[in-house]
Amino acid sequence: MTESRIPEITEAAETADEATMEDLAQLNRQRAGTYGLLSRLYRVEVDEDLLEELRAMRFPARTGRADVDEGYRLIAQYLSNVWANSITDLAVDYARTFIGHGIDAFSAAYPFESVYTSEKRLLMQEARDEVLAIYRAEGLDKQDSWKEGEDHIALELEFEQILANRTVEALERGDEDGAIALLTTQKNFLDDHLAAWVPMMTADMKRFAGTDLYRGLAYLTEGFLAADRAFLEDILSEQE
Repeated sequence: MTESRIPEITEAAETADEATMEDLAQLNRQRAGTYGLLSRLYRVEVDEDLLEELRAMRFPARTGRADVDEGYRLIAQYLSNVWANSITDLAVDYARTFIGHGIDAFSAAYPFESVYTSEKRLLMQEARDEVLAIYRAEGLDKQDSWKEGEDHIALELEFEQILANRTVEALERGDEDGAIALLTTQKNFLDDHLAAWVPMMTADMKRFAGTDLYRGLAYLTEGFLAADRAFLEDILSEQE
């Protein structure tokens, strides 16, 4: 990935009614790419390869969304000042932001839906069971190497990535009904899960993150999910 894909998505709701099947396929490729990048940034710490990939990206100054613009600005600002110990600094900040000190459930931006949607902020609660059932309904399950709960933000974002890629495949074979069904599943998952808790998590990220990269990721995540929600609403409203 050598360039950003957010601008096209943020503008997609304005042009969806004019989009051809080929246009929709390209938009969904871009959506999948963005979901995949966000998922990777939340999954584990940044390594050398990812850092170089990020440094090669081109970030726009204006996308039409203030939150996306702020996210890009902060991330670009961090990447412009990378130094020899940046990987270590980012690893420390990842732990501070998402793991904390383990004192209580309010000392970090814990990246699990259950923490933000259960009364006692506990892991492995109802939200985890719900998303697991949704994944399995789509023929998906977590890999054996993944030891965290299924309601981790990285897996929820990856789920949207997988369905966006399936949408591209449906559009390429001319299966418009199948594509609409997949987009509907994505919209429902976004409404019922990601949109229900991620804004609370990103608010905590802004409090706990010590680097502009993770502060920027908070703004970028908020902005992209809001833009994608508008895109899905617009596309699906055209089918009613």
